[in-house]
This record gives sequence, structure tokens and C-alpha cells, in this order.
Amino acid sequence: MENNNSYFGGLVSGVKTLCTGLKVTLTEYFTAKSTEQYPENRKTTLHVAKRHRGRLVFKRNEDGSHKCTACTLCEKTCPNGSIKIISEMLTDAETGKKKKNLVDYQYNLGDCMFCQLCTNACNFDAIEFTNDFENSTFTRDALVLHLDKENYKGGSLPNLIDGGAPLEIGKFNTKTK
Repeated sequence: MENNNSYFGGLVSGVKTLCTGLKVTLTEYFTAKSTEQYPENRKTTLHVAKRHRGRLVFKRNEDGSHKCTACTLCEKTCPNGSIKIISEMLTDAETGKKKKNLVDYQYNLGDCMFCQLCTNACNFDAIEFTNDFENSTFTRDALVLHLDKENYKGGSLPNLIDGGAPLEIGKFNTKTK
């Protein structure tokens, strides 16, 4: 049993912890690294995980209409109020039934925590997060998106929705464009 109270016991204990730290450092030093040359090579080599939460978009039907029924479940579950839904009640002329109609779906990207509670609460599978991450603007007002008015076609980079370029661990990429 080692005595840590003595001078030599403390010295031995210090050398052991130093060797443990050096072992961790050296193993990390020699493992393969993946370096992205951003923004120069973002169109050819940038890899973004498919499950990355970049921004919220509407899912569309085959005819291009959105699936949102203005039930406001996503607005109620949003912890910081980044979703605002404006709807109106319309009566169908043929059946006489009342139905909610979506007027405006405001999504504030600047306030969003990307917690995905809104997509989990949506019973109609109308919204989803995409992995599009390039959302920088010069004003905060440009971060307020009207999802019912826009028709999101894909990311700002080629094949971004599919994850972009394939991930290659251990390759240092110095190609430009």
C-alpha cells in the first residue's frame, strides 16, 4: 500500500497521473482526423449528418399543398414560442361544416432551440427539420420564415439533404472547389 502522505508517495502518485494524461494525449495525437476546409470546399467535400437539425420546413403533398391543418399543437409545445400560427374558421358551402384554414405559419429561426418537440407533437406529419445549416442573415427580421408561403426545394449545397459529400475519416482535404 502506498502512503500518499509522505513526500515520495505524493511524487509517485503525481508521476502516475502525469503518465495517464500523456497516454491519453498521445493516443489522440495519433488517431486519424477529419478536417473540413470551410467555406472554400463546402460544395465538394462538406459532410453534414442527415439527422442534423438545421431549419424547420413544411412537408408537401404530391400536388404541392402543405399538410398543415392549423391544429396549433406545434405552437403549444414550442418551449420558447418560436412558432406562431394564424388561422381562421371557414364554413364549407356544400356540407356546412366548419374547418380551420391556415392563414400564416411564422417560424422564428433565430429563437428556435432545435429541440424537435414541434415535429414530435405534429399528428399530421406536416413539419420536419432539414440539415440545411447555412441560415446566416444580416438582420433578425430575415430569420422569421413563413413556411406556408415558401416552397423549400432543398439545401443551399448540392446533395445536402442526403448528407452532402461522403464522410472520409483521416483525410486532410486541401482541394479548392
